[in-house]
Amino acid sequence: MEKAPILEFEHVDTYYGSIQVLYDISLKVFKGEIVCLLGGNASGKSTTLKTILGICKVKRGAVRLKGERIDGKRTQHVIASGVAIVPENRRIFPYLTVLENLEMGAYLRRDGAQVKRDLEMVFELFPRLRERSNQAGITLSGGEQQMLAMGRALLSSPDVLLMDEPSMGLSPRLVDQQFELIQKINRQGTTIFMVEQNANMALSIADRGYVLQTGSIVLADTARNLLCNAMMQEAYLGGGDG
Repeated sequence: MEKAPILEFEHVDTYYGSIQVLYDISLKVFKGEIVCLLGGNASGKSTTLKTILGICKVKRGAVRLKGERIDGKRTQHVIASGVAIVPENRRIFPYLTVLENLEMGAYLRRDGAQVKRDLEMVFELFPRLRERSNQAGITLSGGEQQMLAMGRALLSSPDVLLMDEPSMGLSPRLVDQQFELIQKINRQGTTIFMVEQNANMALSIADRGYVLQTGSIVLADTARNLLCNAMMQEAYLGGGDG
């Protein structure tokens, strides 16, 4: 018998106002996995994340977190239920210090002693953040800001960590470092659902993947199988990721 997914879409249609963006989306993420959602620009990847967060409204189907329906719930309820996001382009608080940014990640938590232990865990994961803990976020490099956004999300102690285009705007060297850190976070027990255009990098660390085209899932398989898939190689794994 298949274990229950920690995050699930079941035949979901999502709209922006009267315009349909996602069509009959079904996907599952199980505890401990890295699952990537791949696709070109305007394929519906970010809308999928916004649907989880309650920013975009579901007209049909269900979105479940730990078995509870979260479609129709307010974003704050979804976050409090165990979801955190590392947003596209980082979006840190530029004029707060690194430490204040991290503390914002824990603002819904009431377990102060565990928050301190989790803060220490984040500093061990990202030693650069400890060195710069009293600096304003705006003074950090792009790579350091990405570390800060990841650390802030981890401070909420999420059941599922959403990542929106984690490689965007980073140099090739920093992209490699970024995906190594994502793997390390996953090995420490965090379930990750990642939206990414860099299909090669995403599939190199993921357990499974889904491919979106114009709002519909056209491929779903293990990461290993997707890397070998002829359609994937032609559309996403060749000269560019579209």
